[in-house]
Amino acid sequence: MSDRPNIILVITDQQRADTIGAWGYDHMVTPAMDELAREGYSFRNAFCPGATCMASRAAIFTGMYPHNTGVYSFNDWSGHRLWTHDLKEAGYWCASVGKMHLNSNDVDDGFHERIITENPTGFGRENGGADDDWGRYLAHHGQVRPNHRNRTDPEWLSKFQGVPWHLEECYHSDVFIGDAAVGWVETYNSDRPLFLEVGFTGPHEPWDPLPRHLEMYQDAEIPPAVFRDGELDDNPPEHTSHRRWFEETSNEAQIRLRDATPDQIAGMRRHYYGNITTVDEKLGQLMAALERKGLLENSIVLFCSDHGEMLGDHGLVYKWLMYDCITRIPLIIRDYREEGKVGSTDDLVSLMDLGPTILEAAGIETPGYLEGRSLSPYFQGHHDEVRPREFVFCEDNYEVMMRGRDHKIVYYIGQEYGELYDLRQDPHELHNLWSSESHEALRTQLQLLLLQWLAQSNYWTAGYKQKRLRKYGMNWPHDGRAALSHNQLDASERPVDL
Repeated sequence: MSDRPNIILVITDQQRADTIGAWGYDHMVTPAMDELAREGYSFRNAFCPGATCMASRAAIFTGMYPHNTGVYSFNDWSGHRLWTHDLKEAGYWCASVGKMHLNSNDVDDGFHERIITENPTGFGRENGGADDDWGRYLAHHGQVRPNHRNRTDPEWLSKFQGVPWHLEECYHSDVFIGDAAVGWVETYNSDRPLFLEVGFTGPHEPWDPLPRHLEMYQDAEIPPAVFRDGELDDNPPEHTSHRRWFEETSNEAQIRLRDATPDQIAGMRRHYYGNITTVDEKLGQLMAALERKGLLENSIVLFCSDHGEMLGDHGLVYKWLMYDCITRIPLIIRDYREEGKVGSTDDLVSLMDLGPTILEAAGIETPGYLEGRSLSPYFQGHHDEVRPREFVFCEDNYEVMMRGRDHKIVYYIGQEYGELYDLRQDPHELHNLWSSESHEALRTQLQLLLLQWLAQSNYWTAGYKQKRLRKYGMNWPHDGRAALSHNQLDASERPVDL
């Protein structure tokens, strides 16, 4: 057995932070996540770096924010240098089962092997592309990938994305991912240390729980959606455009929420929660397989999601905006070695911290351009040595979020409008204070800090990354720009320490 730990990274898709039973959300049925929370270290204020799947995942695995990768939404991030390459070159056997959400699967992404499942819908041969491994599995068994049901189901808009799984359980995308991961673990026989990424597709819409998991929520008291009348009128026009786009889109994400009754929203939420329980069941089976194989005793397990989901809050669904229900996500780390500690923190942390945490655990020097920092002091019992962050950041196509413990600002590039929330008085972000005269000085102060972070991050990262990528012949969108290296910046100036 290697003296270096196995590292297991499990990423769900579109899971809010308030969906783990052990975190105090009693309506949730999540025994596997609960066990991780009880026996591991919970980061209760963890935030994603991108408000969409690709933007967040590209930032996580490159270690750089979207403004330094050019990946803000559905941009191709294949060909970038990832920290999985560092693991691979250091002797780790790197495998991925499920969703990574690279735009191309024919590149060196640092993994020795992959079993690929992308979004359950809107993908594959029916859309003129190559199918993934799950799609081929369906085809080999005479089944058809569920695509474009909004075009064929006259009752689609009345279902609000709640569509219980209609085939045998084994054909469900998350069941396939979980079963494939278990099978992979059971046949892994190398003495090399393992890095295994398991990416579940749930609870990304449409919310398609196994029927028996949906049944668990039928009598549960469901938290109501949080919004106020007229809320969208006080927010940037992108919020209203967001709602209208999903009402009118021709793809399967089509949903019309503005006329939904409270009971219909509760039904929608039940399907979402049931989808999480489906994922949780497969997570539990994966953990059991790792234990049977003898891999857990020398492992670190990291569990998180790429971003969250509005789920009716603010009268909206899905992602792309910067509310906490989108940007705040679950993050739990369990170190199965002796030094692992049980506990939790409310400190602000970021999924940008995953790369440095994993590389440090593997005994690999963290490349200077990675913009996170290791979380090991928390789960190894040295929380008192940590200087908490003042802010965390998230980006999308046209907006940058800076969130502190007391206030959040969302800067819309090139626009006079924006968002400002007093999280002490308004934790649900229902009252936008951007145009409030009494908050003008605070808004200006936060804007300056945000722009300072953007400038430092861009300058601090670019040159160091450019030199490293030239060595490996990989992509870089900022050719010709120079910058100071990581080691030339004083710690007080580094954006990661804001």
